[in-house]
Amino acid sequence: MENQNLELNELGWNDWFEKKKKCKPSESIARVAAVDREQLLLVDQTGTFRAKLAGSYLHRHRQPHELPCVGDWVCLEKKPGDDLGVVHLMLERRTALRRKSAGSVIGYQMIAANVDYVVIVQSCHFDFNLKRLERYLVMVMDGGAEPCILLTKTDLVNSEVLAEQLAEIRSAGIIAPVVTLSNVTREGMDDFKRLLLPGKTYCFVGSSGVGKSTLINHLIGREKLETKTVSGTGEGRHTTVRRELIRLEGGALVIDNPGMREFGIFAEEGVIGISYSDITALSFGCRYRDCSHTDEPGCAVHEAVQSGEISRDHFENYLKLREESRFNRMSYAEKRKKDRDFGKFIKSVKKNKYLK
Repeated sequence: MENQNLELNELGWNDWFEKKKKCKPSESIARVAAVDREQLLLVDQTGTFRAKLAGSYLHRHRQPHELPCVGDWVCLEKKPGDDLGVVHLMLERRTALRRKSAGSVIGYQMIAANVDYVVIVQSCHFDFNLKRLERYLVMVMDGGAEPCILLTKTDLVNSEVLAEQLAEIRSAGIIAPVVTLSNVTREGMDDFKRLLLPGKTYCFVGSSGVGKSTLINHLIGREKLETKTVSGTGEGRHTTVRRELIRLEGGALVIDNPGMREFGIFAEEGVIGISYSDITALSFGCRYRDCSHTDEPGCAVHEAVQSGEISRDHFENYLKLREESRFNRMSYAEKRKKDRDFGKFIKSVKKNKYLK
């Protein structure tokens, strides 16, 4: 991000963060623009510069999600002439975009923080997947950001296919705004640009090759993010290798992301209910208030599935996400308890050693 003598509010700062600020008088505020191995690329009113985490911070915060990620605000010390600033504190996150850590690891990975809107990008050509879209929506709602759906590569499908995809989205009870565009013909580009507000942060998520980086290059007006030529299927082959906060000429802030095809869900059950608002609305007609919509008599949701009012695939995906989220949260809570118990054990051993 280039030095433009910006005010903090132009970088996403607002009254919410002002109330949460706990910096010392000797410390200043900056936002994380990128994370490169053990260094942070920060941006403030003076421009961009690099910083490292203080040893005391690393000692107190050992979990990966406790470390600053793209979009976080930090308190730091940087004296004139210093090559690196030193980060002492990370401010509370207003919103958080996270997913379960890859593989069998019990925990979650931060994708971005303090994001106002998450743009879920799917290509109309080969990539459109309603179940994956529903997973993204749950992840976004869980973190507190507002979702927006963007269907790209409309030049590779006819109007009938596009209309069917839009109808599928609405029939699934999804009420998030949907925008369609082509990076090639630029049709729909102006409509999307009008959604980008100054001082607001937009995080782009989606599979590799759906056109996220190409779109951001169009918004920036130059080839900042490297892209590759499209394959024979018409799909892009670019994979973003790091997340970076970029300020557009109009004042909006955007974050590109490496492609995510599969990811685990950590959301609370209430958040899943908000994402599946059609099922939640039907559940008020169930005979039992705590109906699980599995095998209870008088279940209004089951009746809607049987009658075709809601699709079976949509309902089964709801059940799958609900159970997956329960399992992930339970596993994580158990792991945290074991970590705390082990920490108490180590402290007691040290205490007894000194008492002898």
